[in-house]
Amino acid sequence: MIVNDQVPGLDSNDELKTNPDGSVDLYFGPAAPEGLESNWVKTIPGKGFFLYFRFYRPKKEFFDLSWTLDDLMKN
Repeated sequence: MIVNDQVPGLDSNDELKTNPDGSVDLYFGPAAPEGLESNWVKTIPGKGFFLYFRFYRPKKEFFDLSWTLDDLMKN
């Protein structure tokens, strides 16, 4: 968890902006991308952090590994 002035997390109950295919892009950094504030988690420059994902009621594809979480990409 990142200690800052923002709740350090996002979940499916948040009003996240989705892509046309139904996927969701998440953003991590000291400033939110314009228009994507709902999909952003604030980080502190020079401080480390780690990510974890919790899956509730995953479908078969999660268990048979035909679906995988994409790697992080630096923009």
